[in-house]
Amino acid sequence: MNKYNLRFALVITFSLALVGCGGASEDEALSAPASQTDPSTNAPEAEVEHPDTVREIMALGSRNAQSRHVPVVTEGASQWQPYDRPPTHTHAVSLPNQTIEMSDGTKLFVKATLPGFSSETAAPGSFPVVLTQTSYNTSVGQFVPEVGGANEYLVTRGYAHVVVDVRGTGNSGGNWEAFGEREQADYREVVDWVVDQPWALPSIGVEGISYLGITSILTSQQNHPAVKASFPIVPIGDGYRDIVFTGGNVNATFIPSWMALVTGLGLLPVELLPTDPTAFAQAIPERLTGALLDFQVPTILKALLGEEETVFDEGFWEVRSPMEGVDKINVPTFIVGGLFDLFQRSEPLWYERLVGRVPVKLLIGPWTHIEAAGIPDDGLPRDGVPPLDQIRLQWFDQYVMELDAGAQDQPNVTQFVLGLDQYQTATHWPHPELRAERAFLGTDGELTFTPPAESGTFEAFQQPLNGLCSFSTTQWTAGLTGLLPLPCLEDNRASELAAIKFELPATEQGIYINGPMQADLWVSSTAADVQLSVRLDLVNPDGSTRPITNGLLTASMNSVDESRSRYVNGEMIQPWHTFSAADRSSLERGEVRKVSVEIFPSSAFVPLGSALRVSINTSNVAQGVPPILTSLIPSLLGVMTLHTGPDTPSSLVLPVVPVEALSQ
Repeated sequence: MNKYNLRFALVITFSLALVGCGGASEDEALSAPASQTDPSTNAPEAEVEHPDTVREIMALGSRNAQSRHVPVVTEGASQWQPYDRPPTHTHAVSLPNQTIEMSDGTKLFVKATLPGFSSETAAPGSFPVVLTQTSYNTSVGQFVPEVGGANEYLVTRGYAHVVVDVRGTGNSGGNWEAFGEREQADYREVVDWVVDQPWALPSIGVEGISYLGITSILTSQQNHPAVKASFPIVPIGDGYRDIVFTGGNVNATFIPSWMALVTGLGLLPVELLPTDPTAFAQAIPERLTGALLDFQVPTILKALLGEEETVFDEGFWEVRSPMEGVDKINVPTFIVGGLFDLFQRSEPLWYERLVGRVPVKLLIGPWTHIEAAGIPDDGLPRDGVPPLDQIRLQWFDQYVMELDAGAQDQPNVTQFVLGLDQYQTATHWPHPELRAERAFLGTDGELTFTPPAESGTFEAFQQPLNGLCSFSTTQWTAGLTGLLPLPCLEDNRASELAAIKFELPATEQGIYINGPMQADLWVSSTAADVQLSVRLDLVNPDGSTRPITNGLLTASMNSVDESRSRYVNGEMIQPWHTFSAADRSSLERGEVRKVSVEIFPSSAFVPLGSALRVSINTSNVAQGVPPILTSLIPSLLGVMTLHTGPDTPSSLVLPVVPVEALSQ
């Protein structure tokens, strides 16, 4: 098998590995009222800051965080300007493999690649450094650079590239615990080692996709003086809410396979054998024992069974929450996200939390997790947006090499708009012209901005396998199943056959939504609990659908901290659920409860002749399943009733932006 075919096989095999866990989140709150029992009731308009002046940026749910005000420019969004420069070297030269000894004696495996003018000899002198820290085995990275290999495009333009296996993975020693405290302590020691090398300048850019991007963010939080810039691609922000326990439901689609894959790659320390046979012999039983008894298997079992350590948003998640340390970041940061990424929820929040603190940019493409890595293709360049390599080069040239590269003049926010199918730029996220508009669920199956005059009910049988073949399966397998030719993985009509559906036809101008959103649903159940899945689709004139976004919440976990939730023009549009054991409350028979479901942010245009559809169901197995003992068993075989009407105004809060804000 030649190198190209081997790379293709490895891409397919390991694409599921492009993810990580961590996180806590934030948000802007435009004058959140101190007390509000019904989020469907408008807050006083007088309390809302005018969007042309400042925005109050709050750490939505981040522990011990303080709000701050930043200026928001609403006019003059710039357009992308091309940037590139020719190579300064002809070759990328790999140095002999090395190890770095940590302060506890654990040895981490490292590959360094330097610029050169021949395949055998590195150029003399010292170079600025690109640092990548991976859990996916540097041995694999030499064939699939996306998971931890040298970027020859950057190296031939004058950067040294250092790639390190984090502890307990690849060829490194130790025990893996997915962003645990000891692993995070390693990051600074790795930077110390890099700056001590004779070929390295004390000027480092950290980068990577997914797990590698998360290590970049966590490394930048260490405030090492040599770290000058960060370029994380699809990084997590809030592990609990983003993916692992979305809406109180454990992700059983991706997380177990991801942990198994990291473990499996850790059992292949092939480059350790010739250099340190003793360490090689110790690594395999150590990693098997750690996976079975220490971290991976115990963590999954605790989550599935519903043990409090993992099922609620407690200390376990705080340690693995990169956004908890967002206020420690003091380096320019370029965030790359995807509309269908695993971490779709937090990527724009990273921008929002960093704006006004450091130079920051945001690019969100129409990508799943692996598509953001260029697997099979990221579609760039497009609509003036350059390839990611050129964007990353410009960012590092500006802030690591300290060239006058013009990175600061590129657009602040660039998002792909579904339906319009173009990239659009803006000066801020959320869009400065956003207004929260409440669309009510009507008895006739329509969404309307007029409050309902009549009451109605809709019923759905509670079973845990809804969404098995839907676009959710594609999204929550990181995009891997999207490579299969199954129509139900792209069009949600089949998965919505048993759902309760409502539609909002587009006006003559169309409908433009851009930002976070929520569904306020009044529900009851014959069971003690119910999972509420909310999908938004664009319905084409021929009846086919294009997925936009979704939300998921277990009704017993519906407690909202209003002080951490987002309000826009007086409407709550992004609820912050506490997910604490003390706030969990089972449904009583006959109780009609309002449940506010967070729907992940997106950007979409619904043209004339099409419609916006919201479909409501009682599970989305691809996104998450309720813990067996605490939520699944109590919710099985029930019937959920959705209530609409004046006294139970089930509704959807949409982030509506004037169509005139779009550049055609």
